[in-house]
Amino acid sequence: MTPSAIQEQARRLLKEVPLIDGHNDFPYMIRGWFRNDINGQDSHLYDMPIGQTDIQRLQQGLLGGQFWSAFVPCPKNADQEVGSLEALRQTLQQLDVIHRLIETHPTVLQFADSAASVWSSFRAGRVASLIGVEGLHQIANSVSALRMLYRLGVRYVTLTHNCHNSFADAATVSPELHAGLSCRGERLIQELNRMGMMIDLSHTSHKAQTQTLQLSRAPVIYSHSSIYSLCAHARNVTEENLQLLQRNGGVIMICFLRELLAVEADQAALAHVLDHIIYAGTRIGYEHVGIGSDYDGMLRGPDGLHDVSCYPALVAGLLQRGVAEEDVKRVMGLNVIRVLEEVERVAAALQGAGEECLWDEFDEVWNENIKGQLTRERERGRNLNCFKRMESD
Repeated sequence: MTPSAIQEQARRLLKEVPLIDGHNDFPYMIRGWFRNDINGQDSHLYDMPIGQTDIQRLQQGLLGGQFWSAFVPCPKNADQEVGSLEALRQTLQQLDVIHRLIETHPTVLQFADSAASVWSSFRAGRVASLIGVEGLHQIANSVSALRMLYRLGVRYVTLTHNCHNSFADAATVSPELHAGLSCRGERLIQELNRMGMMIDLSHTSHKAQTQTLQLSRAPVIYSHSSIYSLCAHARNVTEENLQLLQRNGGVIMICFLRELLAVEADQAALAHVLDHIIYAGTRIGYEHVGIGSDYDGMLRGPDGLHDVSCYPALVAGLLQRGVAEEDVKRVMGLNVIRVLEEVERVAAALQGAGEECLWDEFDEVWNENIKGQLTRERERGRNLNCFKRMESD
């Protein structure tokens, strides 16, 4: 086929199946540039002066779905309790700005929190806008807070960012703290399965990945990672964990971050992204591969994939390399939709079976004296008749 014919085929596929990107930090760019004040900023949001993402380029890229990252940095406060509470506050601010971004661009973006809503958004000609949280440092060590984030629309949580937390070890921090997952982390994996939250293993240590892949009862994702065998970076996924991912039924969404693509990061280009996708597809099957750019989480995208307008070039590149059309569709978005559906199914089954939720433990609120007083008053009330006085009158 001629290059123009391949480009036309790519554009056709982008209209048939949503290309869903697993990770974009545009909300954090909004935080940094506008301090989250997007009132009256339509012209700038349409054509941003910085970064790889804006409304105009999203439309040019024919993007079908996006997991917007409600990212905030790891706490810097020496008092971890104070730092984690501040991270949770900032997380709520980021969730708020994501929802406001969607609400103020209703002809382009549409909120999505399920596989079904992804399809309805795509069929309406809008970018299905899902939300991920990038690290358990953002939940203030509270499972209750995590469940509330789910109710606010968050559909995946990354177990760590670039810091250890009380649940899991990060990939790029040494020494390790838990040798993978902590005991709390192991219990949390079960709760994430029960509540229907997708588990994201990007940024986590190789041991944490292995343990999670062995524990999780639902498929997991890597929202923005690449292949360790092609580029030996701690953030990338080893052969062992690729095989476990295949058995788990999950998806690795290949990242565009230059240092995850090539040993010579300044040489990273579209060809390297294609190499990682095709390697993963060949090793574990194209049904386990997706796209997770990490746009706006980088200073500069790889050559040929410099911003979100370039998704058609990525799809055309896969076709030109000989990847079958059905496999290209899987990589574009069908795989992550399948994972969403399976996570929803597992959660419904566990909840239907009566599996109990995990809860926060905290110090006693009342002493025995107060409990006794409350109990005695309740016993006294058992013998009272609300209508007795009315009857006597």
